[in-house]
Amino acid sequence: MQPIPLLITITLTAAFASSIVAVGFNRYPAVIRILSSFLLVISGIAAVTGGIWTLIEGTTTVFMLPFGLPWLQWHFRLDALSGFFFIIVGLGTTAANLYAPSYLRELSQDRSTLATLGWFQGLFIAGMLLVLLADDALSFMIAWELMSFASYFLVAYQHTHSANRRAAFLYLLMAHIGALAILMAFGLIASFSGDLTFDAMRQAEIPLTWATLAFGFGLFGFGMKAGLIPVHVWLPEAHPVAPSHISALMSGVMLKIAIYGLVRLIFDLLPTLHWSWGLTLLVIGSASALLGILYALMQNDLKRLLAYSSIENVGIICAALGLSILFMSTGHTAAGVLGMIAALYHALNHSAFKSLLFLGAGAITHATHEKNLERMGGLIRHLPYTSVFFLIGSMSIAALPPLNGFVSEWLTFQTALQVPYLESGLLRTVIPFSAALLALTTALSSMCFVKVYGVAFLGQPRTRHVRHVNEVKWDMRLGLGLLAITCLLLGIFPTFIVGTLEQIPLALTGVGLPNEFIQGWLWLTPISSEVASYSAPLVLLFIVGVWGGVYLILSDAKRLRRRSHPWDCGFGEGNARMQYTATAFVMPIRRIFSPVWEIEEHVKEKTDATLNSTYIHYQLHVDDHSWSLIYQPIGQWVTKIAKHVGRIQTGNIRLYLAYSFFTLLFLLWIIT
Repeated sequence: MQPIPLLITITLTAAFASSIVAVGFNRYPAVIRILSSFLLVISGIAAVTGGIWTLIEGTTTVFMLPFGLPWLQWHFRLDALSGFFFIIVGLGTTAANLYAPSYLRELSQDRSTLATLGWFQGLFIAGMLLVLLADDALSFMIAWELMSFASYFLVAYQHTHSANRRAAFLYLLMAHIGALAILMAFGLIASFSGDLTFDAMRQAEIPLTWATLAFGFGLFGFGMKAGLIPVHVWLPEAHPVAPSHISALMSGVMLKIAIYGLVRLIFDLLPTLHWSWGLTLLVIGSASALLGILYALMQNDLKRLLAYSSIENVGIICAALGLSILFMSTGHTAAGVLGMIAALYHALNHSAFKSLLFLGAGAITHATHEKNLERMGGLIRHLPYTSVFFLIGSMSIAALPPLNGFVSEWLTFQTALQVPYLESGLLRTVIPFSAALLALTTALSSMCFVKVYGVAFLGQPRTRHVRHVNEVKWDMRLGLGLLAITCLLLGIFPTFIVGTLEQIPLALTGVGLPNEFIQGWLWLTPISSEVASYSAPLVLLFIVGVWGGVYLILSDAKRLRRRSHPWDCGFGEGNARMQYTATAFVMPIRRIFSPVWEIEEHVKEKTDATLNSTYIHYQLHVDDHSWSLIYQPIGQWVTKIAKHVGRIQTGNIRLYLAYSFFTLLFLLWIIT
């Protein structure tokens, strides 16, 4: 057997085997935790290996299985694009399941639910892999539904909590609405191709109006799964309530499957690109990025904050894809390729650092049993390894050099700076404005994760039990460490990554990077060395040199220092109540951008006979406008229709028979 088919077989077999093991050993929780996780690690490693092999060799593997409809077998294909996303799925799967055995130990009390978790996790990962392999609309939709259906049960895993049930129902409802939109997009293309295979769709000649309609359905369906605003409301509800390693897979991996579907539809299946599609993606992506990080800033629940941050990063990816479409559709292919690579690079980066942060949040919750930032503090003393790994993830998502988040966002800005080559006045206005919004988003992201890290890890413990927590087990640290090292490598050696990613635009559009894009392994030059260049290894060397120099200076001065308590203006020693809270930290942002949220702020104060305050209670509730403006009216409308439809249920059997009779007459009339 050839290497790629063998790796694909190992990947899928190990994923399905992990589900079988979970059910077969449901009486032995330790076996489920260890063996099922081990099989998924094997699946993840095989997926990463197969994806890298496909990208480096530039090969395409095609095969069929004798399933499906009588006239349509299941077609599968692993090419450069799906191979790249194979790497994303494999990386997330490997890290999450290295981390899982100790994390799941607390969940081993109920054997049946642990078996359920293992069963659906294996199906979830297998579903994502099959989506990437699918080469016809039928197998794609079956794999998509498998992925959505399995992840529903993972969200509803702790179903005894009403919030989990509500989040799971909302997720399943919106997932199926999105799936219907994707099905409509495929149906439109298939009506012109005459076949459901992607090969036939690639050859179809589709008028621009119908292609734009297919793009709209695809953007709605894939955008809903990716969490683009305003179809994002399921995401901050579902991701926080799932187990943390599942949250890492959903946010770090599943959202990228939606990005894959969008890229496959636009750049591969639709016959041509139109500038209006790029403008739509750019505007929606920029708005999602800015609003996502503004919503994240207001959250004190750590996992909910990370979920909103995923909306921000998906917005950045879509904005870069929008820039790519704009430049390619107007004939500037080099800038278009740069935008595509920036989007794909950020998808890989987000998978690494968001999975790291969700696993880090799980480690914090595992150790402290807290999700609220206001009840943490001082964790750097008790969770030293976790604090280092979480710091790397925070710096990466804040786009600080030399870590990976900086490179992809820098490439996105370099793409936007090519706007002078465009002739359209509209585009020359919108693109700089969107770039400014993305720059503001990056600054707010830095502030958001300064808040997270400062409140959670620095200062003094805010609650008594946080003072006595212990570091998590070695296997949880191993999963965190793998992702932290990945963030470092993706940031320090971007030239190798960009050179490998070039295979994707070459395969999709036939156009690669300019020869001067990469000046050796040291310098990354998106346009030319005279315009802009970046050397991550030199930046790292400079940072290490500066910190080393500062350390030596302070070490030499140590013998001259006298340690004493700082001057405290006559007050007693500082305590946890004197620290900045997470809510207070973002109060200026809340005042400036107050129209973005629905804010309810209440202060209750009690005074004594001398009018001195004896009790003050402050309550703040920040909500998303999307609920009141979009979803609540739709819910009320559906309820009214349901009440009217319910009137036909009279309980009279003769009336029901009359319904059936007249329906039969109507159908016979249509047929004849």
